[in-house]
Order: sequence, then C-alpha cells, then structure tokens
Amino acid sequence: MNNKRALVTGGSGEIGKAVCLKLAESGFHVLIHYHSNAANAEITLRQIEGSGGSAEIVHFDVSDKNQVRGFYQSWKVANPDKYISVLVNNAGINADNLMIFMEDQQWEKVIETNLNSFFYLTKALLTDMVLNKYGRIINVVSLSGQKGLPGQTNYAGAKAGVIGATKALAQEVGKKNITVNAVSPGYIRTAMTKDLDEDQLKKLVPLNRFGTPEEVANVVDFLASDKASYITGAVIPVNGGLYT
Repeated sequence: MNNKRALVTGGSGEIGKAVCLKLAESGFHVLIHYHSNAANAEITLRQIEGSGGSAEIVHFDVSDKNQVRGFYQSWKVANPDKYISVLVNNAGINADNLMIFMEDQQWEKVIETNLNSFFYLTKALLTDMVLNKYGRIINVVSLSGQKGLPGQTNYAGAKAGVIGATKALAQEVGKKNITVNAVSPGYIRTAMTKDLDEDQLKKLVPLNRFGTPEEVANVVDFLASDKASYITGAVIPVNGGLYT
C-alpha cells in the first residue's frame, strides 16, 4: 500500500482512540477526528507522536453534511497529491429510551449521527478511492444493530441501517479493489457501558467478561490491512460469543 492514510471518526472516544493508536502502530498517518472532546484528541495525538507515529487532528460534526464536505475539500486543497485510503466510521452516540417515551429529537439525533454520517463521509471519500483503485471502509456497528436491544430502537435502527449499507456498498465497489466491512462490538468496557451492571451482564457472555477497546481495534487494524484483501461485505462480531 503506497498511501497509508486513515481517518478515524470519533477518535477521541475509547474505541476510537484504541483504533487510532493501533493504525498508527501499523504505519498509517492517522487523521484523529473529534467533535466535542478536543482534549482527548490531543492526548491521542501526543501518544501517537510520542511512539514515533504520524497523525493530525481534524474537527467537524459528522451529522452535518456541509461540515463533512467542507472538511474533505479543505484537506484536499492542503494535500493535493494525497488521498485517504482507509475510513473508519466509528463516531456514534446513543440516547436510550423505550419507544413509547422516546422524543423525536432522541430518534433524529441518533439516526443523523450514526447512520446519515456514514453516507456523508463515505461518499465524500469514495471518489478518490475509486480513482486510485484502492480503499478500505470499516464501519463500527453494534450488537444492538444485529439483534436489537430494548430501549434502543433508535440506536439499533441506525446500526442495522449501516450493516445493510455495508453489504450493499461492498457489492458496488469490490471491482475497484475497495473492501467494505463492519465490526460489531458487544459489551466493551467504555463510557457507553459504564452504567451497566457488568457483574450481571458478563454472565450472559460465553467468555465471561466485557471486551476492551483494544480488542475491537485489533479487528479494525486487520480489516485495514492487505491481510484482509479477500474479505468484504462481512460483519465481524467482537462480543465474546454473546451473539453469533
């Protein structure tokens, strides 16, 4: 691969940070995206540079198509002879509630951030991947999008949408040497799961524990590499056997 540049959205969160660090370790120049947590993005940048890696920070709202397009246009002006060959659509939010109590805004914001952002950002980067006949698109989805979880009709709907889009896009761009895959974490020890009863929930997991962000990052790193060149349209679970 002669163009090792990877954009990781939500790079200031736990999973995003682990992905950024792992890709940098594998030789990628990493674009660390953040929306609201500049401090964590800076910490990730310093860790990568401190380990001899290469990275930069980018800031925009993934749910705002104008900001997404503006980011890539500006980046291309500053880097006219380069393109981003790996895209990790990791940014996401949740706003859990039973549907009977769910507010319109809870539905809309989750769909915009978790599903619409996939379209906005992937479409922005896809043309250069097609022209260069190389690309890796990796979407971080969720166990909730595969099996559904009560209180998460918005989140499950958004992630299920990304799973379907992953499978469809993989068939559209495979002949251009672009792979499109999804990584589906289960219970991972992050801020999103900190209020869950880990002692009780881990009993449902065959491996009897929650996963770590690094375990998700390892799978993303594999899919971003040429070792995964014959894998596309796949949804790879990282859930300790909880759902297969």
